[in-house]
Amino acid sequence: MAFVLTDTFLPATLNAPPMTDDEFASFCAEHPDLFFEMTAGGELVVSAPTFSLTGMRNTEMLFQLEQWSSKDARGGVTGSSDGFVLPNGARRSPDAAWTLKTRISQLSAKSLWGFWHLCPDYVIELKSDSDRMPVVRRKMNEWIANDVFRPNREPETFAGIESLKGEGPVEGFVLDLQPVWNPLL
Repeated sequence: MAFVLTDTFLPATLNAPPMTDDEFASFCAEHPDLFFEMTAGGELVVSAPTFSLTGMRNTEMLFQLEQWSSKDARGGVTGSSDGFVLPNGARRSPDAAWTLKTRISQLSAKSLWGFWHLCPDYVIELKSDSDRMPVVRRKMNEWIANDVFRPNREPETFAGIESLKGEGPVEGFVLDLQPVWNPLL
């Protein structure tokens, strides 16, 4: 499926036919300068790579989550280039995620070595300056709708906080937001 989009039109949402994991991976490989996710309704969400400062912020979140996860030893950490096929059929990539190893070990061999067909146990999304709020909200609502540990709970919005404490499966994890908001300090 060939097409050309300039940064002016990104992020963009396109309609696409249903795809298998292999077809989706091939499609993404045909367009290496773009980043793709797919909603449960079959819409392709197309975006450009993140800005560099956002990349530093994402790396800081991953670093903190990995440090905690290494000590905890119950789960594995994945980043923004890693794709998940959610129970509702959406294909999403969180900025940072943590998944229990017991759940990972239950995946089929094909899923284990491909896109994991599960919703991570903990997801962190960071809104970058290039993100549009309606697109971010739809993505967050998809994570929440597929979440096992916080079903039917309203999303929470925080402002001006210095840290965020994990709960449920990530009880004990604390994300220090100071180096996320100010990675150059």
